[in-house]
Amino acid sequence: MTEIAGKSGTTSGATGLRAAVEAYWATADARDWEAFAATLSADVVYDLPQTRERVLGKERYVRFNQEYPGDWSVRIERIVADGDGRQAAARTRFTVAGEEMPAVHFFSFDAAGRITEVTDFWPEPYEPPAGREHLVERY
Repeated sequence: MTEIAGKSGTTSGATGLRAAVEAYWATADARDWEAFAATLSADVVYDLPQTRERVLGKERYVRFNQEYPGDWSVRIERIVADGDGRQAAARTRFTVAGEEMPAVHFFSFDAAGRITEVTDFWPEPYEPPAGREHLVERY
């Protein structure tokens, strides 16, 4: 489901954002890292407030996802986008080891429709898995 906020009667920006968010999740779920990278700006910033981690730049963010431990799948439940084509939010369900968990994601975009910022919120605070210190900053 997509909702559009902003300019009345203007859906092209929001429609483009929906497609960008869908491509982001589809390529991540398929582990198509080249296509996933194409959805991102070179200076993308990824924030995980619950683990107090931040990943800076496309190369590190792609590696962060490539190296993420375990098997998982994602299903998009809802996408809300602004009519100006700069921000979107998505609610998803992740399945990890047979367990489902909800998540909420906020996206910002550049003028070309590439993702410049992603902030993920998961149901509970947690300590990050070991082994990704080379890709993240803690705050």
